[in-house]
Amino acid sequence: MAIIITDNDVRKHLTMAECIEAMDVCFGDFAEGKAKTLPRLRYRVDAPDDPGREYFANVHVGAVPSYGMACVRAGSNMLVKGGAPGRKTMSSPDSTNWTVIILYDLNNAEPVAFMHESHLSGVRVGATTGVAVDKVARDDVSVLGLFGTGRQARANCEAICTARPSIKTVKVYSPTPENREAFPSHVQLEGVEIIPVDNSDEVVVGADIVCSMTNSTSPTFDGSLLVPGQMVISVANSDVTLKRHEVDETTFTRATDIVINDWESVVSNRQTELLDLIENGTVDRDCVVELGMLCTGEATVKQTHDNIVYYKNNTGLGMQFAAAGAVIYNKMKNDDTNRVVPPEWLAAEEYA
Repeated sequence: MAIIITDNDVRKHLTMAECIEAMDVCFGDFAEGKAKTLPRLRYRVDAPDDPGREYFANVHVGAVPSYGMACVRAGSNMLVKGGAPGRKTMSSPDSTNWTVIILYDLNNAEPVAFMHESHLSGVRVGATTGVAVDKVARDDVSVLGLFGTGRQARANCEAICTARPSIKTVKVYSPTPENREAFPSHVQLEGVEIIPVDNSDEVVVGADIVCSMTNSTSPTFDGSLLVPGQMVISVANSDVTLKRHEVDETTFTRATDIVINDWESVVSNRQTELLDLIENGTVDRDCVVELGMLCTGEATVKQTHDNIVYYKNNTGLGMQFAAAGAVIYNKMKNDDTNRVVPPEWLAAEEYA
């Protein structure tokens, strides 16, 4: 029988360290051709009854044999048209997220869980950043500069500090003063001081790792402020539904190495902020490395005191949900208190 896995269950049964390990496994499997995942599919449709909003679909599929799990994430959201300049604004009349993750057992094709995605979505992005930091960052990094105060910023902050316990200071900036002042109360990291700062330059100057996790559609900092010895991380990407440039061209051109999650997604989703620079010769394609290659040891990228390394967390992949979902499901599957979906509600007869 399939079980229901809520956001609270995810919080209870999945630690950041466990999710980082799961992402390490699935990206390594992917690089070796074991795990399967396709570039995410996104589209928008005008809301028939509300000209100010549009329906937004965000679909992921993937499978990780090491965890015996496949998944389909059916993303279903509403967007506000003409929202705040430079921002992608999600909208739901009652703040409900109707996105559902379905987990399937690779051994018998049966659905084993229906899972909320709100909390896990941020955690798996953060955990993937944690893998990149674990593979790339210097062991002596101590200061994290963070743009953003939302779900992704909180998860990535936790993941980076989990992967590098040497971090003792986090400088955080948001253009909304109340958000940056409230951020320390939302992220509790033992032995880490979180300092809200008043302007974007303060985030970059003196940071060992500069991380931008925002919904901005324009660069959050000036890449000319970067100095050798820094690692840059960002999450926003241009795609077929929205043009976003969370870092500027200078950041791309100053990086000696650019690490991404998936090259096929760069091409199929038309992530033009990278593709255009490669096409015009500003960025060398040979300097772009997939994260999975670092997990298998096929490639090595290291932050030193003499270079600038850029990790572009460039896409979400279905295998991330399959791997993390399997960790949670395996902890819950024998719990007598689970809410279940009877198999007869889902099983259909074979094709005639």
